[in-house]
Amino acid sequence: MSELEILAARFEADRGHLRQVAQRILGSAHEADDAVQEAWVRLSRSDTTEVDNLTGWLTTVVSRVCLDMLRSRQARREDPAELPVVAAETADPEQEAVLADALGPALLLVLDTLGPRERLAFVLHDMFAVPFPEIAEIIGASPAVARQLASRARRRVQGSDPAIEGEIGRKREIVDAFLAAARGGDFSALLELLDPSVQLRADAAAVTMGVSALVSGPSEVAGVFNGRAKALRTALIDGLPGLVWALRGEPKVAFVFTIEGGHVTGIEQLADPATLAALEIEFV
Repeated sequence: MSELEILAARFEADRGHLRQVAQRILGSAHEADDAVQEAWVRLSRSDTTEVDNLTGWLTTVVSRVCLDMLRSRQARREDPAELPVVAAETADPEQEAVLADALGPALLLVLDTLGPRERLAFVLHDMFAVPFPEIAEIIGASPAVARQLASRARRRVQGSDPAIEGEIGRKREIVDAFLAAARGGDFSALLELLDPSVQLRADAAAVTMGVSALVSGPSEVAGVFNGRAKALRTALIDGLPGLVWALRGEPKVAFVFTIEGGHVTGIEQLADPATLAALEIEFV
């Protein structure tokens, strides 16, 4: 097989994932197929020999294509005279119905009210667990800004879809169980809550306190918290369950959890004062 054929086979293996990402960002199966095809065009023209995670690279590419499409869609809405006439047969009714069932009609309506960057940040983080630093690179902003965009979108979505509230409740149970296991020194219980690919990332301010910038793997992450979480408190951080260490009621370190499939896949340890000030923290 030629290099291009090998690349095409690799792309086909990721096509389903890429289409799912694009559909949830765009809300249109027809536009999603266009975005995925554009991602293939860009892949076929790029040198990816030094790309370690091709799936992640393709997710970034298709997300950027979707962001451009959202911005173009928004611009057309601002100038109705330029709205294109699209024949009804260009859409696949069956695909659109599947998408509507997956997201729910209320969520689809709310997503349409979000700005392009808000929508992308919310979908990538809350639906696909993409870390905020990676989202920040896609939208051309800082991780703190990406987090705030997703937070604003999440608040609007929570008010429209009871299923989102239920999901947050389940995540709260996992964070509470994590805190109880950490406080009690229950290493086995911590391991059961952690995904095999879990990573604990610390910002620069936290690193100056003596922690590692990156800890990978369940045993290693569990070891960081095991028996050492006495002062941590459960809190809603930008609307999602997490843990906070506070001094005289003022948050000094926030632990932001990414939870997928009932397991903790990532934890961000944030200690930068500017970042903490930008977070909405509600102790529960």
